[in-house]
Formats: sequence, structure tokens, C-alpha cells
Amino acid sequence: MIDLHTHCFFSDGELVPAEHLRRVEVLGYEAIAITDHADSSNIDFILPRILKAARDMNPFSSTRLLAGVELTHVPPQLMAELTRYARELGAQIVVGHGETVVEPVKTGTNRAALEAGVDLLAHPGLITVEDARLAAEKGIMLELSGRRGHSLTNGHVARVAEACGAKLAINADAHGPGDFLTSDMARIVALGAGLSVERYKKIRKDMSAFVAGIG
Repeated sequence: MIDLHTHCFFSDGELVPAEHLRRVEVLGYEAIAITDHADSSNIDFILPRILKAARDMNPFSSTRLLAGVELTHVPPQLMAELTRYARELGAQIVVGHGETVVEPVKTGTNRAALEAGVDLLAHPGLITVEDARLAAEKGIMLELSGRRGHSLTNGHVARVAEACGAKLAINADAHGPGDFLTSDMARIVALGAGLSVERYKKIRKDMSAFVAGIG
């Protein structure tokens, strides 16, 4: 199992990074990314701390901790600047908080995040075909979410992604210990979105290749 979108107590999660990592290690995870909610006010606070946690704990864990951020409710006009800044700070993964149907995210956020070159567009809601094509062109993953509310549009995201050849990722968007997905639950998320078991296995391989590519 790999999860590229989770939160610890540096934003609205419940756990310190050490417990966060340990809980998924027990579940047999290959890797997990902590991607706390960020904008221009806190990005330079969050990333150095998660990077330090990863440096300190990875030598002692069978699960690899990745350091990232989720650029959240950021005005579309600032998405490119903050994506660049996150990478300058050492982010191993940059997540764009997409236009979920259960939050008032500004229209145009999906497109701005894709144009900025984020690695993952989280819960992209009723993403357009044009935006899914851009994600495919740039190799950006579109998320199928295991989180209540955000998961309402998983079927739409899966259909559009499949039609456009866009990569998919399955993530918990975990905020606490009860949120982490098992491999069985991740499989259910995929099948519930209308994908085949074979496609689910391909998603897991793609996520593993992304982590391997980080180095």
C-alpha cells in the first residue's frame, strides 16, 4: 500500500508524524506522504518539519515517509508560485486541493494546479474533460478519494480519467488513525468507482513507480 495524501497535526490531522508513520507501518504500507494543508502563511513552517521527521524516522521504519504539502483553497493565481516555492523548500510531492463538490473551492483551481505542475490533483470533483486531458499530458495523477464527501465524484473522475488516459491514485486523505485505508478498502474504492481489479492493480503499480522515482 501507498498513500500520497494524508494529514498530521501540522494542519488538521490528529497524529504526530512518528505515530502517523508507525500506524501505517503496522498495516504494511510501502510508503506514505504527509501533505498538510498549506498556503503562503504556513508552507515554510510545515515542510521543514515534515522533512526533518522523514530524515529522522525513515532509517528505522519499513514504511517510507515522504514530505509534501496540499495547497489548499489557494487562489488560482497563486498556485504556480506556491508550487515552485514548495519544491524549493524540498517538497517530495505537491498536492493541489481540487474542486471537491463538498467545499467552496474556486472555479479554475483544478486548471491552475494542473498548469502549475502539481504531482497529484486531490478530489478534483466534476473535473472537465479538458482538464483531465491536461493531467494526462503532464502525467499528473487524479485522485480517487476514500474520504467521505470527496468520494462522491469518484465515479465521474474515474470515467473521465479513463477516457483521457490520465493517471489515477487512490488515497485516504487520512486525518486520524481511523482513516487509513487497508489494501482491501483501497480495492473497494477502485471497484466502487467502476474500475476493474486489473485497473486497480495498475494504479498501485503507478503509485509505486512514482515513489521509486523520487529517489
